[in-house]
Amino acid sequence: MDEQQSLIESLIEKGEQYGKTTIELLKLKTLDKSADVVSTLISWSIVIVFAVLFFLILNIGVALWIGELLGKSYYGFFAVSGFYAILGIVFGIFRKQLVKNPLNNSIITQVLE
Repeated sequence: MDEQQSLIESLIEKGEQYGKTTIELLKLKTLDKSADVVSTLISWSIVIVFAVLFFLILNIGVALWIGELLGKSYYGFFAVSGFYAILGIVFGIFRKQLVKNPLNNSIITQVLE
């Protein structure tokens, strides 16, 4: 009887160790995925900041160049802003297909990887 009881206690102890190990593994996997997502987000944010600065300065240059061609500098800014208004309308119409679905798929793929 003592032998059976010691086997049961040993089994319960091993089950507890297994449960603790499983929880610790889950925590580590969650930490790994979280760190991967955050590091990817931060690295892309840095790239986006530099791209925005580049395009901002480029747009100012293009607006001034178009304005010089049209005779008044503010005409160039109107032309560039009109271009972005049209682009914004098109983007607003197709935002689900162009951004939302691919971004959702990318996040899900990265988390499940």
